[in-house]
Amino acid sequence: MRLNFDDVLRHLGEFGRYQKWMCFLLCLPGLSYGVRMMISVFLLNVPEHRCAIPGYDNDTYDVQSDSHAHLINATIPYIMRDGKQQLDRCHIYSDNYDITNVSANRAVLGCKKWVYDKSVFEFTASMEFSFVCDDAILATHCKMIYMFGCFFGAFAAGTLGDKLGRKKALYLCIVLLTAGGIILNWSSNFVMFVILRFINGASSTGVYSTSFVIGMEVVGPSKRVFTGVFIPVFFALGMTILSGVAYFIRDWHTLELAMAVPVGIFLVYWWLIPESPRWLMNESRYQEAEVIIRRAANVNKVKLPDNFFEQPEKAEDETIDTPKGSFFQLFTTTVMCIRTLIIFFNWMVVSMVYYGLSLNSDNLGAGSLHLNFLLVGLVELPACALVLLLLNRLGRKILHCGSMLLGGVSCILTIFTILYADQSLQWVTVLLAMIGKLGAAAGFAIIYIFSSELFPTVIRHSAAGASSSLARLGGMIAPYIADWGKFVGGDFGRALPLLMFGSLSVLAGLLALLLPETLNRDLPETIEDGINFGRQPIRLRSTDDKGLVTFFQISILHDGSVPMDC
Repeated sequence: MRLNFDDVLRHLGEFGRYQKWMCFLLCLPGLSYGVRMMISVFLLNVPEHRCAIPGYDNDTYDVQSDSHAHLINATIPYIMRDGKQQLDRCHIYSDNYDITNVSANRAVLGCKKWVYDKSVFEFTASMEFSFVCDDAILATHCKMIYMFGCFFGAFAAGTLGDKLGRKKALYLCIVLLTAGGIILNWSSNFVMFVILRFINGASSTGVYSTSFVIGMEVVGPSKRVFTGVFIPVFFALGMTILSGVAYFIRDWHTLELAMAVPVGIFLVYWWLIPESPRWLMNESRYQEAEVIIRRAANVNKVKLPDNFFEQPEKAEDETIDTPKGSFFQLFTTTVMCIRTLIIFFNWMVVSMVYYGLSLNSDNLGAGSLHLNFLLVGLVELPACALVLLLLNRLGRKILHCGSMLLGGVSCILTIFTILYADQSLQWVTVLLAMIGKLGAAAGFAIIYIFSSELFPTVIRHSAAGASSSLARLGGMIAPYIADWGKFVGGDFGRALPLLMFGSLSVLAGLLALLLPETLNRDLPETIEDGINFGRQPIRLRSTDDKGLVTFFQISILHDGSVPMDC
């Protein structure tokens, strides 16, 4: 019989001192992932701006004097925006300006140089590359390309981790993340900027996902829920660190360096993090795995027998009938197809809402951007705590549905506070948006566990990979919805992204009610198990000739037949 790592964990301990230390080290890269995923909020922020006055080299957004104010009025036209008369951000008068002739009928043309309000940011990438006016969509494209990098990195890191090993994949991603983050500081044009952002997205996702996999592989089954929920806590801590550093550093070059250089500390992981012993044993590299496992046993103060890894040879006539499955079998029956589509939709929506609300921090219109962003990060901590506390009590389905409905309804309600509430009550908008983020964060943590338990073992890995792909697709769509309101304008424009996120969350939460509960249930192994998973057994009553009553229950298969062993 072949020794597997779960057999080892029964002797080693599911969550001993060694596993705790490894999980802590593997959680730390989550800090950099939180920073990388959300730094675009500050790098790509577009402050208030207007066209620069031609020939006025010392022009600033702030009015310098009365003569400067007259010059602005003579050069820049006024337009109605958000119900107020404001300076046009994108046009200047085409004729020679004359402060005595300020006419609303003068011809205008688009400008090529702008001045910016520097009360919040000294310099952002959007200011440097002029992501404004006709090119405003380029900032959204930058966010999407980063998310596409995450999409690519999830696949690439997974493939490298399966082929070369978890440790090599992790270290390669750390090297790329460190180098890409530092070099990004010297981006001189849009193409270079987005290419490096793509590399940062791919490598940061590779670091996080590989760390997550190694952490989950070294702990026992009873601790995987805790580990799976605890690792994302460091993602939230990374966001809070970013908000603090960004508050004091308002130049994007300095901020980028300040956040990229510390990632180099993780280069020491080559000597601190061993290869996953579970992967080594799966690759039949038992001698390498034994060295790591015996080291772990020493740390856990567990004594393993000297012949622990000596397994008897498999008999020649011994055969193992291992069930096989194909990913496409998820769509061959109505039951599995509906469940799969619901799971995929929930993955896409929860990712879209999660990242969309974070990227939408500067559109809430109440409080400072840095404070709003800090709250967006901190709200994930109670979300993770609630999941840990309630997941094994209420069940996956009810808690996931409740989280999505709570977050969705909260986002939808912001339309009333934005459109109808007094300005003094705009803090309620922030509060509702934070509740929406709490629901999305909780839903994200739950869907990881819920979907892995719903998919049959024979196709669980490929189905989980497809789910992750849908999540990345949702992340790629999120920036466009978050920035949609900027192009619509006005109060409705501010409410529109939250309304979209809320409506999709409610729909995803309600659809999740159609899924079966997995709490305290044996997980499906084969496709047939997956089809029949969650079906309620039929309880029958039988009376024999002597009047003895016997109760028994059977389960009806998906094709309506009764199992032969009933």
